Amino acid sequence: MGGAKNAINIDDLRALAKKRLPRMVFDYIDGGAEDEITLRRSVDRYEDYEWQWNSLVDVTKLDPSTTLFGQKNPMPFFISPTAASRLFYPKEGELAVARAAQKAGIAYSASTLASQTLEDIAASAPDVPKIIQIYVWKDRGVVKEFLARAKAAGFVGCVLTVDAAVAGYRERDPRNGFSIPPKVNSKTATQALAKPGYLWDVFTGSQIGPANFAEQAGGGDVMGTINNLFDRSMNWKDAEWMANEWGGPFAVKGISTAKDAVRAVDHGASAVWLSNHGGRQIDTSVPVIDLIPEVREAIDPKIELIADGGVRRGSHALKLIARGATSVAIGRAYLYGLAAGGETGVARAIQILKDDVERGLGLLGVPRLADLDETLLRLRR
Repeated sequence: MGGAKNAINIDDLRALAKKRLPRMVFDYIDGGAEDEITLRRSVDRYEDYEWQWNSLVDVTKLDPSTTLFGQKNPMPFFISPTAASRLFYPKEGELAVARAAQKAGIAYSASTLASQTLEDIAASAPDVPKIIQIYVWKDRGVVKEFLARAKAAGFVGCVLTVDAAVAGYRERDPRNGFSIPPKVNSKTATQALAKPGYLWDVFTGSQIGPANFAEQAGGGDVMGTINNLFDRSMNWKDAEWMANEWGGPFAVKGISTAKDAVRAVDHGASAVWLSNHGGRQIDTSVPVIDLIPEVREAIDPKIELIADGGVRRGSHALKLIARGATSVAIGRAYLYGLAAGGETGVARAIQILKDDVERGLGLLGVPRLADLDETLLRLRR
């Protein structure tokens, strides 16, 4: 864990994660759909937006806070929902992430496909805003029960992910013989044996799978849950039913057009979440940073606009905010930290991004995040 504690940037945590994990597991974090063009462009596109800055501004006091689901978040970024986090740190998974979020005071989002229960996650982060993410499900009774559990556990917001009715084709996974939970076979045996510490953690712990749906998961694996529970026929009326069933702050995640952003609001969303699912669904999709202004213009200013995709530095988050996002979700950045060193690694990822953000605001001469806008950005031609 000392290595994770000494990481200078997110790429350092990525290198440590690659060193610790079997190739098939690292590639599951690191990979994207098809030719991985969206995966690369999500990061590279930030280079095309260049900063100007304000000079001779008093930056003694900085306020990098924003609003998320109606509540104050001390940073512009928060923890995005990611499935099966015990895969990357078998001992604790989501619990390590939740504790790091708790200590940093930032919001935490739990995935439907989390490998720890909602109740255990909530107990690990009692004092920060917690958000539950759901997919489109066939059984509305399961939805009601799951949402009721989330409310009882203290979750304050709900996110419906709409860009995964069909799984994207992530070619690294079949090449590696990857599955959740991992299975040792002719393709994976050499990879697993090369990382005996990880292998020991997996085999001495409970099975890794969707902890909140053990009975419905079709044998306990993630694909069984997807095949048994996800509904490919869901439409906007179903989304509205889900928003009403939740009865609180509600976001639709995976939006990529202004028209769908308006539809989301019309059907009960209090927040719109622009996302390309980390480049894991549709390849060659438009980078989220390019979509923000047209979506921001199409919806009421009071509607929160969340963005994600390729955030590896605090400056990336600031650029999304400058383009019009209200807040920014981080995924791989903290997963690399989790894989590199559990809670210590996640805490280091958060601290790296926090320092980046505060340094960036100071250098830009913008003491308050709320005052950051597109006037300080130029698109490189």
